[in-house]
Amino acid sequence: MIYYITNKKEVIVQKFGGDLTTKQKNLLLENVLYYKNLTELEKESFTKRVAFFLKTTTIKPVDCKVTDLDKIYIGASAIIPVFGFDNWRYSNLKVVYVFPDAFNEIFQYKGNRNNRRILGMVGTGYLQYKMILSLKALRHGFENKTDKNNTAIHEFVHLIDMADGTIDGLPSSIIEKPYTLPWLDLIHRKIEKIDDGKSDINPYGATSKVEFFAVASEYFFERPKLLKRKHPKLYKKLSIFFKQDLAS
Repeated sequence: MIYYITNKKEVIVQKFGGDLTTKQKNLLLENVLYYKNLTELEKESFTKRVAFFLKTTTIKPVDCKVTDLDKIYIGASAIIPVFGFDNWRYSNLKVVYVFPDAFNEIFQYKGNRNNRRILGMVGTGYLQYKMILSLKALRHGFENKTDKNNTAIHEFVHLIDMADGTIDGLPSSIIEKPYTLPWLDLIHRKIEKIDDGKSDINPYGATSKVEFFAVASEYFFERPKLLKRKHPKLYKKLSIFFKQDLAS
């Protein structure tokens, strides 16, 4: 169960309009553990928000076939990190491009696998209002329920970070000012632990504050109980930021 105030049914309908089909709801129930753990009222809110996201965001497959389940994965990845916020809109996203596999800095997704290590990307300039996802990584994020990784959620967390105009691991849109310095201090200490090989947090999180926020958020949404047990302070901070207590 997730603890926060949920919109009343009529308000949900008014805000988001429409809903997923019965088939799409079943795909969510069968494949997305986060959704499965919601209350019935929360499920109703969640499906309407996913439907609204899919209606207002273009998904463009590139040399691959995107199934209904893949679209559900993308929609769920968008809503999971912002489900604690009633009025959230991804104003910085219009199109999600789906590549068949990992890609490189010049968006090549064929050839030597060693030269293609990127699983997802958002940004500015050419990438403004765009996201690129590896289809293989998208599916792995939901099919593997024991790891702490979810590429699509990672990229949507970056978009949340970017919502205040800068991507710096300090999204002022969700982190109130009194939490800023304690959050920076916690990041610093956690990155030191990663560098010393004394942490189970993905080492990629040690590359910057930006990546730490996204990696820690993946862990929070994928394995909340484990995060709370191993990193209680980090769990508490993320629970406050995202307004979700997933381990309860």
